[in-house]
Amino acid sequence: MTAEEQIEASPFEVFGFDPIILEALSALEFELPTPIQEQAIPLLMQGRDIIARARTGSGKTAAFGLPLLERLKVHADHVRALILAPTRELALQVTEAIRSYGKGLRVRLVTVYGGASYTPQIKSLDTGMDIVVGTPGRLIDLMERGILDLSKIEVVVIDEADEMLRMGFIEDVETLLAKTPKGRQVALFSATMPPVMRKVAQTYLNNPVDVSVEASALSSDHVEQRWMRVPQQHKMEGVLRILESEPRGPTLIFARTRVDCADVADVLAKNGLSAEALHGDLPQSSRERVLGRFRAGVIQIIVATDIAARGIDVEGITHVINLDLPKTIENYVHRVGRTGRAGRAGLAISLVTPQEIRRITELSHRLKVDIAEQQVPSNAQIIAFKRSLVVSEMLGDEAPISDELMAWFETLKQDHDVETLALRALRLLGSDRKIPMDSKPDPRPPSWARGGTPVRREPVRRDPTDSRRPTAARREPVGPDKLHKGTNEVELFIPLGKQRGLRPQDIVGALANEVGISGDLIGRIEILERKSFVGLPKDIAEVVLQRAPMLQIRGTNVRLTLAFTGPDAPPRGDRPAPRDARTPDKFKTDKRPFTRKPGRGKKAP
Repeated sequence: MTAEEQIEASPFEVFGFDPIILEALSALEFELPTPIQEQAIPLLMQGRDIIARARTGSGKTAAFGLPLLERLKVHADHVRALILAPTRELALQVTEAIRSYGKGLRVRLVTVYGGASYTPQIKSLDTGMDIVVGTPGRLIDLMERGILDLSKIEVVVIDEADEMLRMGFIEDVETLLAKTPKGRQVALFSATMPPVMRKVAQTYLNNPVDVSVEASALSSDHVEQRWMRVPQQHKMEGVLRILESEPRGPTLIFARTRVDCADVADVLAKNGLSAEALHGDLPQSSRERVLGRFRAGVIQIIVATDIAARGIDVEGITHVINLDLPKTIENYVHRVGRTGRAGRAGLAISLVTPQEIRRITELSHRLKVDIAEQQVPSNAQIIAFKRSLVVSEMLGDEAPISDELMAWFETLKQDHDVETLALRALRLLGSDRKIPMDSKPDPRPPSWARGGTPVRREPVRRDPTDSRRPTAARREPVGPDKLHKGTNEVELFIPLGKQRGLRPQDIVGALANEVGISGDLIGRIEILERKSFVGLPKDIAEVVLQRAPMLQIRGTNVRLTLAFTGPDAPPRGDRPAPRDARTPDKFKTDKRPFTRKPGRGKKAP
């Protein structure tokens, strides 16, 4: 089938998309529209405002991104669309997805978010962007400084609106909506619809259509999910340790590239595991052969890319292993969904580098599922499992004992000690299977995995309908502590306050974006004239101080310190800033305000 025939046969053609968009979707191997896409795309193409209730992983980015590209495919010199996202990770994912859908179009996008330099974001805006994707705080900063003009906005998309509410950004969202023209189109996407969010919709949306889909098929909470901290250079060893340390059935391993697929399958085969690669370079006949052998149980492991795995429909897959984290949450959900089907148990394990821990935390939070950290299996675990397989294999041999074998055994018993015979037989069997039988294996994880395990804390769930600002206390102290108000809460000192325009959502956004701390874990926020305090669980505060002792808030890098709250502490309003908390000049990134100067940027026509 030619590329043109594939485009013509695309189920997405019924929406009336430009052939360039259809070609991009074909290259991405989009097969059928998801339920949210089927319902939302026609309405958005008609210019209607919508309130769409769909979970993460439902395909909602394409649901609003494709109509947006179709509308804006003729480039203009001003910002025409605004996409609001609660975190920079989501903003970056949305930008990357829309770019992939519009490959070949002249539509230009920029992502803006806090915690990053203003300079490249401003330069991009000065060159003329069609779509701006960003977090509320940075968008407001750019707007107030005269850099972002919202007067010609045609479309506003609010992605994960309930997260905006939970993180305290809803007032910022209203501020941005109020600055856009009255006749603009608004698409609001949210997993839930609290009363406060419904009120915002009634105020700023024009006769919106409610779109709600059943997302159970796209949920990942029916699968046990874990992650394992593995440095990049030890990924292959990490995969082997998983495969050799616990019972499993058919297993699907996801790799990022075709080369990775082939390399991983080759290493597994050399280690005695039946594995084959599945990727886009394989001809159709080879692909069908691999899948047939997998279904028949001839091979136990397939290593595949995301695109190649879309055609895999095999029941009974017990394990999914992510060699690398996928780029989007949608891909993560689809990967995990390959196991745990038809009511069976399923397990998904992701190998996460130390630099990616923040991403797996974000995945867990946004999908609202527990993704537990597990230790890298030790040599002792691996050998114990292999030995148990030997015993199971021996006891599971139900073939009748022949008279010849029984007679030989009786003869051996007369000349040899039975226990010695059994022990020597086990040693020979272990040697044949490459299982150490005489040495005591190390019970510790491998040396590269002994860097310590972060303390995991169960999130404190808040009522999503609670519209209170983050300044309100969210948890009661559970008992006195030597220095702190509660055994599970300490305070961090921030040497910025009202004088610099600091708001609670600035602190929440900085902790969420810079450190990956869920808003559920942030307690009281107190903002004074020149200083502020934020309450956190003690273990979380330790993580913050370790990962981000310098945190960028409202364009300024500030040093976080543990606030002293003992009985001898001075009154809060009189407390001077700790000397080491004041921002050194070399860290200041906001020495002068970014304001639009006359004549800067494009000249008015």
